[in-house]
Amino acid sequence: MMRPIIQLFSFLLGLYAYKFSQALKNPRRSQRSVQQEIYRNFLSSDYGKSLNFNAAPHASLTEQWNQIPVVNYEDIQGWIEPAELPGPQELKNSSQNTPLPGKSLTPEPILFYEKTSGSRGPAKWIPYTQSLRSSFNSMFCVWVHDLIQNGPKFETGKFYFCISPQLKDPQVITEISGGLADDSEYLDGWLRALLSLVLVAPPRLKHLQDPDEFKEQLSLELLCEDHLEAISIWSPSFLKVLLDYMETHRESLIEKLGQKISRQRAQQLRLSPIPWTEIWPKLKLISCWDSSHSREQAEFLRKLFPGVMVQGKGLLATEAPMTIPLIAAQGFVPLLNEVFFEFEDDTQKIYKLHEIKQGEEYTLIISQKGGLYRYRIGDRIRVSHFYHKTPCLEFLGRDRSISDLVGEKLSEPFVQTVLEDISLERTFFKTLVPVTQPVAHYLLLLDDAQDSPEAIAQQLDRALMRSPHYRHARLLGQLAPPRVFISKEIPHALIRYQTQSGKKWGDLKPEILATTPIETELLHKLETLANPSFISEVPSDSQLCRSF
Repeated sequence: MMRPIIQLFSFLLGLYAYKFSQALKNPRRSQRSVQQEIYRNFLSSDYGKSLNFNAAPHASLTEQWNQIPVVNYEDIQGWIEPAELPGPQELKNSSQNTPLPGKSLTPEPILFYEKTSGSRGPAKWIPYTQSLRSSFNSMFCVWVHDLIQNGPKFETGKFYFCISPQLKDPQVITEISGGLADDSEYLDGWLRALLSLVLVAPPRLKHLQDPDEFKEQLSLELLCEDHLEAISIWSPSFLKVLLDYMETHRESLIEKLGQKISRQRAQQLRLSPIPWTEIWPKLKLISCWDSSHSREQAEFLRKLFPGVMVQGKGLLATEAPMTIPLIAAQGFVPLLNEVFFEFEDDTQKIYKLHEIKQGEEYTLIISQKGGLYRYRIGDRIRVSHFYHKTPCLEFLGRDRSISDLVGEKLSEPFVQTVLEDISLERTFFKTLVPVTQPVAHYLLLLDDAQDSPEAIAQQLDRALMRSPHYRHARLLGQLAPPRVFISKEIPHALIRYQTQSGKKWGDLKPEILATTPIETELLHKLETLANPSFISEVPSDSQLCRSF
């Protein structure tokens, strides 16, 4: 019954797909068109006028463009953030497309500010215009059209689209975070209206602030829906957290569901392990990150849901949509008709999209329609192959100063500030390292400290909570609490291990933040080195799993 409606939906999205397909066939022309549009916005903005460009009368677009400085968020923070960040009423109004005041990075009105993790401070605010929102809208339309035409045969259309609630830790006082709570709000109104007909989770979920209440209510909604066909989330660990919650609280969930589910469904929920493919027998798609540190977690979902298409998400950030997974392309193609891309190699030479080569790695610089020009996004990519003359971009991870296990995006400058704020007066050596096993968490390594590891771990956790993405991951249980090891032998053990691994002594640099997860062998060595009287109790696998 729903299949004809799904086909009609695909037809409505066909124009977006056609325009994108044509753009892929001539990436140089497509990118030049986007660059011209963005450059006109730049020249009309207060920011552009403030740079006092003196372009030669016959200067080419490339020559004029290259005068725009390549920037990080901190370089233009004064232009991005208004004098006073938007309060609750302004953020409420933003959903009604009421322009917010602020300095002009763009001639377009600012609709709202979306909050994300900052590189040096706890958070940064990204201004959204209608043109930027339309870029996200275009990306979504192309993606869904490709899934309907080339992916699994969807029949019910029932779809869970990630909701990001404004979670509140009762022990931590935080500012109002605002912005978008429901990821469908990145889309234009007409598309949100159509999606509301098939979305599983009700709007009220995004207003819940208690993490356990959110997980309970979302679990109840999903367990009621035996026709669920598609799940779109960000980190695959989010789904694992939710499934673990359902398994742990199955009896209370069954009681609350009552007559809303069949007796057979209740019996399935009581089985151990729960047969998830029988709980959602029509599930055909899970969309989530599957690159970099998320690769193993995505593989876990593939084993848990055999026969279900687990599709890696394209490269998206709060700042802009960047790549789309296309089934026909067998990879991730850049959104080249909405975003202007530049690529920096390790020698700081910058290339355009049509100039990059297969197999090479680059750092991304983007310019988008919301007012960010030549902006370092902090992502590294590799050119995997070409599709329709356009390079496909494989996401390798954040740049070398960012750790990102489940989407927390901790940066070295931010961690430096955090460690300066906690009691480490006697400490000479300190480094924060990501750990993936048995569950994701962070480990702070110290050579000496005045306070106990337990006290330092609590201070560290509270301080890291200033990062909105870390806080969200902790409250949902995607990240376990941090641990602290203290031993004067730790720095020497790290040097020994690294030199034995083939690194030269002179190449070793002290890191405030390690950006790759610690190896299991090294972790075990540090555990045995640390004095038991100084080390916080190491949780067992089952204890850590319960923190999910």
